[in-house]
Amino acid sequence: MTPPLTPSADPAVSPASIAAMALLEGLIEAGVADLVLSPGSRSQSLALAAAALARAGHLDLHVRIDERVAGFTALGLAIESGRPVAVVCTSGTAVANLHPAVLEGHHSGVPLIVLTADRPAELRGIGGNQTTLQPGIFGEIVRADWDIPAPVGDPAEAGDARELGALAVRASADGPVHLNLAYRDPLSGPVDVPATVARGPVPERPTVADPVVVELHPDDATVVIAGHGAGPEAEALAVALGAPLIAEVTSGARFGRHAVVAYRHVLRGPHGEAVGRAIVVGHPTLSREVPQLLERSDVEVLVVRTPGVEDYNPGRRARIVDEVRALGTPDPAVVRRWVGGWVSMSRAVLESEAPDDPAPDLSLAVPDDRGVRAAFAKAELAVLRAPIDRRMLARAVWASTWPHDRLVLAASRLIRVADALVPGKAITAHANRGLAGIDGTVSTATGIALAAARNTRAGTTRVLTGDLALLHDAGALLVPLPEGLRLHVFVGNDGGGTIFDDLEVAQSADPDDFATVMRTPHRADLAALAAAGGWAYRRATTRADLDDALTAPEPLLLVEVPLEP
Repeated sequence: MTPPLTPSADPAVSPASIAAMALLEGLIEAGVADLVLSPGSRSQSLALAAAALARAGHLDLHVRIDERVAGFTALGLAIESGRPVAVVCTSGTAVANLHPAVLEGHHSGVPLIVLTADRPAELRGIGGNQTTLQPGIFGEIVRADWDIPAPVGDPAEAGDARELGALAVRASADGPVHLNLAYRDPLSGPVDVPATVARGPVPERPTVADPVVVELHPDDATVVIAGHGAGPEAEALAVALGAPLIAEVTSGARFGRHAVVAYRHVLRGPHGEAVGRAIVVGHPTLSREVPQLLERSDVEVLVVRTPGVEDYNPGRRARIVDEVRALGTPDPAVVRRWVGGWVSMSRAVLESEAPDDPAPDLSLAVPDDRGVRAAFAKAELAVLRAPIDRRMLARAVWASTWPHDRLVLAASRLIRVADALVPGKAITAHANRGLAGIDGTVSTATGIALAAARNTRAGTTRVLTGDLALLHDAGALLVPLPEGLRLHVFVGNDGGGTIFDDLEVAQSADPDDFATVMRTPHRADLAALAAAGGWAYRRATTRADLDDALTAPEPLLLVEVPLEP
């Protein structure tokens, strides 16, 4: 065991506070703009330094009650801002509660800097309160892991801490890093706040030394598959290659004339059978048809490398590349036949699945015949009074979202409904699809909304979630948010996890057992939950209610939409 080191001779001086301030300065100088923290004693030097830096205008500070909410809030901030975000917690179980967000950041390549306070060496391994094995607690899911000894007041420690901050930012360029920081009493004390701290630029992701670039000629057998996070480059690639575009709802590429909305159906037909080459950008997660295509032995698969630890390769036979380029220009006649066939089939499928009661014919609204006008008014009223189903909810939220807005979709049944039917539109839609976990949806959306609000033209951040995903992150509703932040949460409440109804287990399991352990029914009062957090609440049961909610003026709004199981 390491013996206790002699602390600073001056009892008014806290080496912990001096080192913590220097570390945070180093983070800011390297490009960090946001820090999220949850309260705790052992981390007080970091928390107080962050508060002082925020008060001086050097840092945006976000305080959360629990660490799981804090971790996902940091994740959302990093996703939207493109900058690494620091998240601070105290020792013990607090650290473990950051694990879900760190896992998602690991698989999605999101830059998080995890600062966990710890006991000094002499207090470890003796059964000390709130003391566990924190070094290495995140295993291989962090890009770097440092266990930093407790500062003792050496003059060189501040410089070392500042350099450590810069090193952590560089290491976090493509995923989370962990700094386990030991501190001794006195855990905090007076410390000078710098008058200025020059924030560095957004750190760049590391470049590949010898990138694998593939050049392809357009043909009539290629499809481009844009999974989560693919970005608009995937749409441009599909156009350049004269290929149909399978773009998931959070791909960032779901727009343009090559987009195939009903791709599941088309892949199961003759067009899907004719595919000879598939190019994957991003991380597809929302269908079974895509991995089935990529597993076919007669399909050449190229996967463009994306941030995160694993390249998407369901058949373990894909060629992993860094970039795909088009050689030449696609033949318009081939594009009309190949891409047009996919798009026409998709349109036919969507029209066949259209609601039985379409909107009234607008041409009948202003005829001279009073009876025709009355019939139109009756039809219009029927539409407004129509009960809401999942398809209507997904369509309406998607249609109400514009480029200056943000849309966050939970890992619930509704994201698959949206993916199967919403039309192409160049908007920013996000979901935690690295691991597609149910947790942290509202927290992530809060971080996205906070970062987006710095844009003077920022609109509304909308969340489309199921009831279980909301309840899993209920703590995100219980923290104060900045005045004017616009965050609207639309909850499709079907009383449990009906997403499992589409799995084979729903047919094979005992119905009562299935309802108990898979559906997990609940009796949560969402209106009371909203009130507890100071959110406005609306209940939408008709299309008219939903339309009103989508244009509601309240900044923080929870909209409950009852749905049939």
